[in-house]
Amino acid sequence: MVQSVRILRRAGLVPLPRIDEGIRSLRYVKQIGPIAGAVRMSARRDSRKLGLVDERGPLTFLQLDRRSNALARAWAQRGLGEDSVIGVLCRDHRGLVEAMLAAGKLGARLLLMNTGFAKPQFVDVAKREKVSALVYDEEFTGLLSAIDSSIPRYLAWVDDESTGGEIPTLEEIITSADDRPAANPSSPGGIVLLTSGTTGTPKGAPRQVKSGLSAAQFLDRIPLRTNECTVLGAPLFHATGLSQFILSFALGCTVVLRRRFDPEMTLKAVQDNKATELVLVPTMLQRIVDLGEDVLGRYDTSSLRIIFCAGSALSPELGNRATKIFGDVIYNLYGSTEVSVATVATPEDWRAAPGTVGKVPCGCRVRLYDEHGARVTEPGTIGRVFVGSDLAFGGYTDGRNKEIIDGLLSSGDVGHFDAEGRLFIDGRDDEMIVSGGENVFPVEVENLLAEHPGVVEAAVIGVPDADFGQRLRAFVVRREGAELDEGALKDHVKANLARYKVPRDIRFLDVLPRNATGKLLRNELAGLD
Repeated sequence: MVQSVRILRRAGLVPLPRIDEGIRSLRYVKQIGPIAGAVRMSARRDSRKLGLVDERGPLTFLQLDRRSNALARAWAQRGLGEDSVIGVLCRDHRGLVEAMLAAGKLGARLLLMNTGFAKPQFVDVAKREKVSALVYDEEFTGLLSAIDSSIPRYLAWVDDESTGGEIPTLEEIITSADDRPAANPSSPGGIVLLTSGTTGTPKGAPRQVKSGLSAAQFLDRIPLRTNECTVLGAPLFHATGLSQFILSFALGCTVVLRRRFDPEMTLKAVQDNKATELVLVPTMLQRIVDLGEDVLGRYDTSSLRIIFCAGSALSPELGNRATKIFGDVIYNLYGSTEVSVATVATPEDWRAAPGTVGKVPCGCRVRLYDEHGARVTEPGTIGRVFVGSDLAFGGYTDGRNKEIIDGLLSSGDVGHFDAEGRLFIDGRDDEMIVSGGENVFPVEVENLLAEHPGVVEAAVIGVPDADFGQRLRAFVVRREGAELDEGALKDHVKANLARYKVPRDIRFLDVLPRNATGKLLRNELAGLD
């Protein structure tokens, strides 16, 4: 606990000269949740402090607090409350944020839904999670046709507010309601995140912040500070974007959102807002560094101290390119929707060992176990990754859970530690390819292929083989203008890895299939003949 307090003090979250302010902040979080509590506290400290910037302009923390008061009161009058589940299908903008805040003030559970949902996934999740009301952007109207018409609906974003319609907009509700604080709920409702859903219907993973000290797990190895500015590229429905959004608000930082990620506009947002943190998933970082020197040189990004990257594997090649462009600002976090934070690689870690996901921060435990549940402690030895922290979830909404050993939760990955205690992820525990009796994890081959100057990215899967059981098949995206054939890539792998790790065949694609948060859809690759 003492170490956590020191970390929070260093970040500016523990104002010792005003201990009463610290106590008040903790009380707000306990009453209305970490997001609404942080906004109310920042509004109290400085009514003019900018809280949010989106495509419709800026909002102060005070405006966010009052607008969400109005929305919470209006929803309460419409029958929503502590027993409600409010499903939100929105891109990143003020409407989504105001729905988050209002849900916390009502004590309702907020379900963050993936904007990449197909209709069957959307319908299944809404039914399973017992959604009481839906908040959505106009562009997703078509998905709601299969939802029970008795479920109330609210439009969070419309292209033209003046057109009118049968479905009330959040803006209409907010501007016509009383914006004074309502009575606090008995407890905040919490947030349900959804797993990435690369196969089947995503599972619901409820999250509840158990202690204000939990922020130390991020702040121990990521030097976020109060009253700065964060540009969010990663979507808010994803754990990467949501965690940094909550933390930024807790620190009183301005958050800059855009509904759709655009690599050049992201650089412009960093420049225009003098942002100190940029939050991305690796595919977004890839699109930024691929803009080229001419475009990158147009924007002043010298204000950036942190490029926070998480959500999927950051390859050594991509991390090194980004470091060359932006300097020592890359922070590579490893975790998941279920376990939250596990490890963080600082720029110093990355310089020493490109590809590492770093060391374990304060408040977290990470251990490796073999297939029999025995502890793995030898550096360089691969084991299954298990994680424990106050931020880990307590089980899926359907009652299932991940495997637990010694109180630690399985991440579903396998990895190894080096002699300095840095963790490396070798792959998913269900993605290992057994070819001719040899074990191969795809990530090693994928990273090597990505290092070839003619390759943008690569993916490797196992496919059935009559002689070897499985053989390796690689899917490669060529860099524009590169003259690259299958033989050259096989020679590249053969020169660096064991022969059994050389893909037997290589397919060239224009783009790899990924979901809305950038995770590779290997099941779709398996269907390509």
